[in-house]
Amino acid sequence: MEIEATDLPGVLILTPKRFGDDRGFFAETWNRKRMQEAGIEADFVQDNHSLSARAGTLRGLHFQAPPHAQAKLVRCGRGALFDVAVDIRRGSPGWGSWVGVELSAANGRQLWIPEGFAHGFVTLQDDTEIVYKCTDYYAPEADGAVRWDSCGIDWPLSGAPILSEKDAAAPPLAEFESPFAGNAAPL
Repeated sequence: MEIEATDLPGVLILTPKRFGDDRGFFAETWNRKRMQEAGIEADFVQDNHSLSARAGTLRGLHFQAPPHAQAKLVRCGRGALFDVAVDIRRGSPGWGSWVGVELSAANGRQLWIPEGFAHGFVTLQDDTEIVYKCTDYYAPEADGAVRWDSCGIDWPLSGAPILSEKDAAAPPLAEFESPFAGNAAPL
């Protein structure tokens, strides 16, 4: 597996090796031993799978607050999406900084997003599926969001995004009070 650092400490791009022939391919998308060797410690407890019917569907920027904070390993099962992580750790030198990566069924890339980062994505194709592993269970009382257009993200949109009511009403980053303690050390 190829592991690539991003401009945000702790946020990594993982590209599994694919072994293919005329029938398709096989790829190992998670291996605890290999990830530990790369510095990723994760005890996944929940897998999520989401389908967005239309290109331009934007979901996020979401997070779960402590004590139910989640790290995520995100990949695209079908179609293509632009996946984003935003640093929302109080006092972090990277506060408000973001990184975006195209994940697709064709490129097989994954994004590792540690706790303390908001996550969002926009679909680039119709019928796009996102699949991700989480290190904590969904807890509605810990659910939070930051407005999608308040962090300077260069979303690859050709028009207005398709949003949920929750995402449209999320507070902008400038008014957001983060539940994550500042952690300037790399994760």
